[in-house]
Amino acid sequence: MAAAKNKKGTVGIIGLGIMGGAFAKNLSAAGWHVVGFDPNKARSREAQAAGVELAKNAAEVADKTPVVLTSLPKPEALAATAREIAAAKLSPRIVVEMSTFKIEDKEKAERIFRKAGHTLLDCPVSGTGAQARDRDLVFYASGDSKAVARLKPMFEDLGRRVYDVGAFGNGSKMKYVANLLVAINNVASAEAMVLGMKAGLPPQMIFDLISAGAGNSRVFELRAPMMVKDDYKDATMKIDVWQKDMDVIGHYARKIRVPTPMFDASKPVYDAALRSGLGARDTAAVCAVLEKKAKVKRRKPR
Repeated sequence: MAAAKNKKGTVGIIGLGIMGGAFAKNLSAAGWHVVGFDPNKARSREAQAAGVELAKNAAEVADKTPVVLTSLPKPEALAATAREIAAAKLSPRIVVEMSTFKIEDKEKAERIFRKAGHTLLDCPVSGTGAQARDRDLVFYASGDSKAVARLKPMFEDLGRRVYDVGAFGNGSKMKYVANLLVAINNVASAEAMVLGMKAGLPPQMIFDLISAGAGNSRVFELRAPMMVKDDYKDATMKIDVWQKDMDVIGHYARKIRVPTPMFDASKPVYDAALRSGLGARDTAAVCAVLEKKAKVKRRKPR
């Protein structure tokens, strides 16, 4: 590990996908020495090109870094990572779990880490992959408050704000609240765009005027430009990954017996997008689903 590179410190990242890859690039660019691991070779090469030192596995990342960020696709990956790092018998590390999983899954990992002497923070991220690239993220950090405070400089190089929301698990709860609104607003944005297009209004005009008025939202600003272009390939959140988040939110709402009529109404639109083969596209592609149902025929640009 090259000490000369450690202008600000050393951070490990396990999972170099859309979010984790953006974290790695931004921290490296901000002067941190980043050690990363992802089984996907293409993602690893992209991170390495951005100045990230690659490790062979999760245990090696933890061995080389005092702080480890995890951005993982499934809870099984979190459990496996926790067991691997625990088995390495390292001195105490801070592990920052940034994925959206059920609280029970994070609590299982927390017990594994704690037994091995490590501190796990539950720290989901509010924002898309595009926002991650632009450091326009909000972090809901929960767990050990001293650890959260210690990592504030790192969070500041990743996003615009970090909130200490209290006891372990509160970060996930806050993320469920935020993502429930994202799920609804995304479909609402598509619904509004389709209504306007079917009425004969140019897509760009719809975007410009809604953005300037009372109907605007952060989700509309982020997703409607893709709807205007009818191009969802540059995914900041893939529909098939988003389905996992939807399931997590629905599970928690049912568990604490909270009715979610608008959230529930949005789910069939995402399901239809999956059935239409749009799983690898951005969640803004729900617009394409509603366009098809409304039999919208886009005018070709002059």
